[in-house]
Amino acid sequence: MTETTAGATRADVWLPFPAEEIDGLPEGLDYLFWDGGPEYPGDPADCVYYVVPYLKGSEVAIRPMGAMSAVQVVQTLSAGIDHVEPGLGLLHAGVRLCNAKGVHEASTAELTLALILASLRDIPGFVHGQVNEEWRSGFFPALADKSVLIVGYGSIGAAIEDRLAPFECARVARVARSARTTERGPVHTLDDLPALLPEADVVVLSTPLNPSTRGLVDADFLAAMPDGALLVNVARGGVVDTKALLAELESGRLRAALDVTDPEPLPAGHPLWHAPNVLITPHVGGSTSAFEPRAKRLLATQLTRFAAGEPLINVVSTTG
Repeated sequence: MTETTAGATRADVWLPFPAEEIDGLPEGLDYLFWDGGPEYPGDPADCVYYVVPYLKGSEVAIRPMGAMSAVQVVQTLSAGIDHVEPGLGLLHAGVRLCNAKGVHEASTAELTLALILASLRDIPGFVHGQVNEEWRSGFFPALADKSVLIVGYGSIGAAIEDRLAPFECARVARVARSARTTERGPVHTLDDLPALLPEADVVVLSTPLNPSTRGLVDADFLAAMPDGALLVNVARGGVVDTKALLAELESGRLRAALDVTDPEPLPAGHPLWHAPNVLITPHVGGSTSAFEPRAKRLLATQLTRFAAGEPLINVVSTTG
């Protein structure tokens, strides 16, 4: 909190929603609405809790952080925090960085299943056939009896497996940063990928982007996947080496369904747009009607804890 000229203190909370739209916000805090526009809603030095505008990009997210001398919490509304990490060095020690675990699982898992099914059953081909008035019948791969590998088995990866359960997959394998055992089976580490990839008909990427996962899906990773396998990326574009993926797509050996790309947004004229066997959606994994109610519930919970001096949830790291 910072003192005003009258000697009172301000405890500003910057929200990307108007405060009156969020039920359950605690009293005693000053709520200011900022959705990433050019004008700040108040002095960044008075902000104690900064909720980063959603889907506004890294430049917007970081812009006020250097002036937030009193900030105690930086809260993203995304599962990933890579867009704010470059600005953490601008903050003083002890600032907690929280993500939006619990907000995007349902939407991202839904899209993952949609991408898998659309790619296997060639829904894009049927759409083109409809546009051209062509009846494109035939036999197509099913998800049933396929082996699926989920790389990045956090809350989103687990939600994806929940939705795979009714589809009669032959096997679901799981990979995360550390090994553990779940009710559904073991979780392997990244070191186990060379043994797991050759058995995977569908590889789903739902891992955070960090130094250990940037470029993880390189030429060797892709070469280990069997002929005809499908790569689905709902993580971050930087997890995949785009040049290596293009080579596999253009050879016709692999297929891909991508909600994220590198670069992103994918510019006009980029060869990935027209590569064979690829389905691209414009980073819409979390952009559904399920987002706002879950995001607002998270903010009400977090700010109630913050105002009461209770431990926050979803703390990813602390500066310093």
